[in-house]
Amino acid sequence: MISSDFEILLPPKAAVLLESMRAIGYSFETALADIIDNSISAEATNVQVGFSPYDVPYVAVIDNGTGMSAEQLVCAMRHGSQDPKIKRSGKDLGRFGLGLKTASLSQCRCLTVASIQRGSLNARRWDLDLVEQRGDWILTGLRSQELSTLPCLDVLKSQQHGTLVVWQRFDRLAAGESSIEVALGERIDRAREHLALVFHRLLSSEKGVCALTICINNNPVDPLDPFLISHRATQALPEERLEIEGQLVRVAPYILPHISKLSPEQLRIAGGEDGLRRKQGFYIYRNRRLISWGSWFRLIRPQEMTKLARVLVDIPNSLDHLWTLDIKKSTAFPPEAIRTGLRLIVERIAETSRRVYTFRGRRANDDEMVHCWDRKLVRGGVSYFVNREHPVVSALGSVIPEEHVPLFERLLQTIEGTFPFDSLYADMASERRPETVPDNESVNEYLYELGARILDALGTNEEAASRFVRNLASIEPFCRYPAEVTKIAEKLQHVHRERTTH
Repeated sequence: MISSDFEILLPPKAAVLLESMRAIGYSFETALADIIDNSISAEATNVQVGFSPYDVPYVAVIDNGTGMSAEQLVCAMRHGSQDPKIKRSGKDLGRFGLGLKTASLSQCRCLTVASIQRGSLNARRWDLDLVEQRGDWILTGLRSQELSTLPCLDVLKSQQHGTLVVWQRFDRLAAGESSIEVALGERIDRAREHLALVFHRLLSSEKGVCALTICINNNPVDPLDPFLISHRATQALPEERLEIEGQLVRVAPYILPHISKLSPEQLRIAGGEDGLRRKQGFYIYRNRRLISWGSWFRLIRPQEMTKLARVLVDIPNSLDHLWTLDIKKSTAFPPEAIRTGLRLIVERIAETSRRVYTFRGRRANDDEMVHCWDRKLVRGGVSYFVNREHPVVSALGSVIPEEHVPLFERLLQTIEGTFPFDSLYADMASERRPETVPDNESVNEYLYELGARILDALGTNEEAASRFVRNLASIEPFCRYPAEVTKIAEKLQHVHRERTTH
C-alpha cells in the first residue's frame, strides 16, 4: 500500500520470513533451553519436559509458572512481543520477544501454547503450513477436538496455573534420518546434558534461593557444575567486582584440580581431557543462567598450562545492550570497560592455573607424598631433580657395589640434565599423555613386581621394608592407583612376613 510518494508500507511475506527465521541457528538443545527460560521468567519452580517419538511425535514443556490470560497469550505469540530496550524484571531471562516463537519453529512446523491463569484455559497455535497456504500471519485458536488431543494437556489442567508448550511435525529433525525415533532420542540425550550445564546454578540451591526442578519424562536433570566447586582440590580465588553504568559485574575465578585428582565422572563433567583445554576461560551468567563459556575473549591465548582456569562472570540483564547478546542468548562479548577490568584479573588467574599444572610430581608441594621428581627454583629458573630418597632410587643405590655408586649418580645426573621439556610440553599440549605402565603388563602386575623388587633390595633391613609397605599409598607411582594399592600392599606385607619368619 502506497501512503505517499515517499513512504511505502511494506510488511514482510509471512511464510517467507518465518521460513527464513527457522535458520537463525538454534540447535535442538538451545531451542529447548530458550523455552525453559520463559518458564523461569514466569516464576516456575518445576518444569517438566515430555516427549514421544511414536505415532505423532511431540516434545512438550509444562511449567507451574504464573500462566497467561487470553490477551497475554496472544501477545506472547506475536513475533517481537517485547521491546528489547525496555527495562525488564531483574529475574527476566528474555530479551527480544522472539525466543518462544523462533526457538520452537526452528525445530517444528506446528507450535501450540496452552496456558492456565485464574482457572481459565487458553490455547493458541502457529501452523507454518497454514501460514504458507493463506500467505498471512494467521494465529489460530484450537477447536475442542484439537484441544482434547493435545499432548500433556491433562498435566497442565491438573495445576491451578502454568503453561504448556508443544512442538509437533519435526520436518528438520526427520530430514536425512532413517528413524525419527532414534534422531529424537539422540537430541534429547544432548539436551539433558546441555540443560544440566546452562541451568546448573538454578538447579542447585544458591544463597537461600530454592532450586529449580527440571525433569525429562519424569527423570530429574541433575546440575552439572563446570567449576567442580564441591571437589576439595578446587581452588576458589578471591572474587572481584567491576562496576559499569552503576551496575556490578561479579567475577569469581576457580582453578580446577589437576587431572590426576579427578575421578572418571568428574573428568567427564569437566569436559574430558580434550574438553579441559577447550572449555577453559570465562563462563558468562545472566541472572544465574549460563549463556556463554569456553573463551578468554582474546585477553590471553588458550594454552595447555591455563586449561585448569575457569572464571564465573555474573552480569545483570540491565547490561544486555553492552554485551552484544544474540537472540539465542548463547553468545556474549564484554564491553571495553569490562574487558579492561578482566584483563587485570586474568593473568593472575592464569598463573595460578600454571602453578597447579606444572607443580605436579614435585616435593615442593609440601604434601606427604613421596614423589619421583623434585622441582626447585634455581637462579630465577626451574630445575627438576630425581628424588634420591624415593624407595626405588634408594633401594637400587643400596645394592650397587660401592665402586659403581659414582656411576649410578652420574646416571641420575644425566637423566636430570637431558629432561625432554620441549617434547613433553608438546605432547601434553596435544593431549597425548605418556603411558605410566608398559603396554604388555597390567597395572597390578607392574606395581606388584616393582614393590617386590624394592623389598628384595631392602633385604634384611626389616624397619625400612615395613615402612615402605606401610607408606605404599603415599609413594609414586603406587599412589596414582588407589583402587589397586591396598591389595598390593597386603600381598607385599604377606611376602615380607614370610621372609622375616624364614
